[in-house]
Amino acid sequence: MLRIFHTADWHLGHHLHGVSRQLEHQQFLDWLLDELHNKHADALIVAGDIFDSANPSSAAQSQLYDFLVKAKIRLPNLNIVLVGGNHDSASRLDAPSPILNALGVTVVGGLSRDEQGNIDWERLLVPLTNAAGEIKAWCGAMPFLRNADLPTARDGADDTERTDEQDTDPLISGMKTLYAELYAQLQQKASNDQSLILTGHCYMVNGAVSELSERKILGGNQHALPVELFPDNIAYVALGHLHLAQKVGANEHIRYSGSPIPLSFDETNYLHQVVQVDMRVGQAVATVAVKIPRSVQLLRIPNGKDFAVLPEVIKQLQSMNFDDLPIEQRPLLELRIRLEKPEPGLRQQIEEVIAKLPVRLLKISTAYSGSEKSLADLKIEERLEELHPLDVFQRCYQNKYDDEAPEAINALFNELIENLQGAD
Repeated sequence: MLRIFHTADWHLGHHLHGVSRQLEHQQFLDWLLDELHNKHADALIVAGDIFDSANPSSAAQSQLYDFLVKAKIRLPNLNIVLVGGNHDSASRLDAPSPILNALGVTVVGGLSRDEQGNIDWERLLVPLTNAAGEIKAWCGAMPFLRNADLPTARDGADDTERTDEQDTDPLISGMKTLYAELYAQLQQKASNDQSLILTGHCYMVNGAVSELSERKILGGNQHALPVELFPDNIAYVALGHLHLAQKVGANEHIRYSGSPIPLSFDETNYLHQVVQVDMRVGQAVATVAVKIPRSVQLLRIPNGKDFAVLPEVIKQLQSMNFDDLPIEQRPLLELRIRLEKPEPGLRQQIEEVIAKLPVRLLKISTAYSGSEKSLADLKIEERLEELHPLDVFQRCYQNKYDDEAPEAINALFNELIENLQGAD
């Protein structure tokens, strides 16, 4: 048997409305190390977005490398595979790979090509061994694929041989081509008694997204990838990008692990977990959701997507029981208030109540509706930092041309943003 722990979207260095999440991340990493040890894990796969930004702070980088060192000291035989996500800088992740490889840690920040433009597939092929040192599986460690990574006519593709589907969506066609090549490379490595595993950091068809914390990728989330991207005999596909833990369609073996901590108030009610994957050749893969304990609570009042008038919000807030915790462990709070008109003294009224409670107020969301309007007509006040760059671009385009931006223009804008975010 081979036991793998699958996790993703750590976003080390993340701040929520200016508040550092370093304590929560550290407690998650400490918990994960204990789980790996106590459950005799053979491998750990982190499927992208290790860091929250392409230029992570020194504290965030130290947090990662400290965890990797502790993991290898405590579990010397643990296979560790990390791939880059859309938030990561591929070159920054790859830079220390010679040192990490010496520790037994495989890092694939992005695709590498030689002077002729050929992809170095060998560095994406990772043997996974059991406690006895026997290779039981091969992992195709595919990182997040940027537009520049996808094959084009210059890579030797013959446009005349493409199917109608490929012609209509070259981005998805390019993804299929790269995964097909990686699969072929894996087949050459693996014997009949060894399982095949793939990673991916992407958006799959019908995936449930977290709107406030997931950056649109691959030309926008309209480019959802089909499950046919992965061959039938792949034992497990470890995915990252979507923060809600979920399987892809009815496929038990194709999964998003989700993020380990809530990265926005929209994720308050998510079940944060890592996925324990037990596999034996010739048998169905067994997956177990291992719930991650939450070290700092996120509270939204009222819960969910609703808004309430100020007296109701205050009443609900005052009726709650809070432990008197140290400041860095106190719950993070968002209040969602429905107003008929702007209230200049709103924050002061709220802060007078909050001052008596051991909580940290991070956000006051307001929505306006006149007395004759229904709740469905609420106009929600938005902050610029909560909008994706594509959202801002689309609104500017709409205002200037009184029409929606064409999909081709949206894709070009996303490519521009992607290039800027990937630059060091």
